Amino acid sequence: MNALAGMRICLVGPMPPPNGGMAMQTRQLAELLRSEQVVVELVPTNLPYRPAWVGGMKGVRALFRLVPYVTRLWRAAGRNDLMHVMANSGWSWHLFAAPAVWVGRVRRVPVVVNYRGGEAAAFLDRAGRAVATTMRRASRLVVPSGFLQEVFALHGMGAEVVPNIVDRSLFFPGEPTVPPQIIVARNLEPIYDNATALRAFAIVRTRRPDVRLLIAGTGPEAGSLHRLASELGIQAAVEFAGRLEREVMAQRLRASVVSLNPSRVDNMPNSVLEALASGVPVVSTDVGGVPYIVKHGETALLVPPGNPTRMAEAILSLLEDASLAQQLRSAGLASVAAYTWDSVGPRWGHIYRDAYQCASAV
Repeated sequence: MNALAGMRICLVGPMPPPNGGMAMQTRQLAELLRSEQVVVELVPTNLPYRPAWVGGMKGVRALFRLVPYVTRLWRAAGRNDLMHVMANSGWSWHLFAAPAVWVGRVRRVPVVVNYRGGEAAAFLDRAGRAVATTMRRASRLVVPSGFLQEVFALHGMGAEVVPNIVDRSLFFPGEPTVPPQIIVARNLEPIYDNATALRAFAIVRTRRPDVRLLIAGTGPEAGSLHRLASELGIQAAVEFAGRLEREVMAQRLRASVVSLNPSRVDNMPNSVLEALASGVPVVSTDVGGVPYIVKHGETALLVPPGNPTRMAEAILSLLEDASLAQQLRSAGLASVAAYTWDSVGPRWGHIYRDAYQCASAV
């Protein structure tokens, strides 16, 4: 990575808050690149609306965000050697990623598109031609998992795999609390299916009434999930912690005995990687890219989505079988080496250098 010292990179993507996976990866990548003496200019895609009242005007608000965003892109492209664009599915692609690619093309700056949308398959089925047209103007397409690589291949687009990065200086093993705690670190949105996690926890409580559940996240389903916990009679054993800062999240994760990922759609969830790095056994649904980063029975236990009975059985097997829990803990910790900056950084360095040199040769 030292060969990149002095390179100027425009990093385009969301920034915390909120502490979503892509926002956290954007911030972390910026910090790590700067530690390698790379000059990083951030162009956030989620700045507050100006004026604030525009945020309540659907349709119009997109224009108020798009115009200043494209202006910032244009200026940043003129003073950087390369653009790294964090991309997602749906309107996020059309409003943020595609304009960045086209600005880079017009300004003759190489663009690396780092696509991270877990709903890519459905999105590309709808908009694959438009995405492919834009991608022909980009220098590289990079995805964090073999799952997304296969999805793009079905639409005739080649992608390189560079995984997410886990910060092992922050996420490391600790001592679980008593009584034992299960943690869910996903936002309260339909695709993350926290309702199934609550139903599974209710089943677990019939055999292990001492166990507690921590749900760390915010979102539109907060009210309905609180009501469901009450209906299931588990509200006293469930803590809805809301959004936690990184340091607090790391502490609460270290204090847990199981990390539960109930998602219905996923790519490479940071919450799973962070649990592995924290020495916490993982129970996850087997959706999307999850089976590409963990193996059932080796580094995690995988269950079908939307199945609280199977999820509860997996949790109970870890609570009641110390040797199985230790096996997953040890194998998970070993697997995390592939997601450290020492492993991932050189791969980004190769992609940046190659994209820049190819563009300079044209």
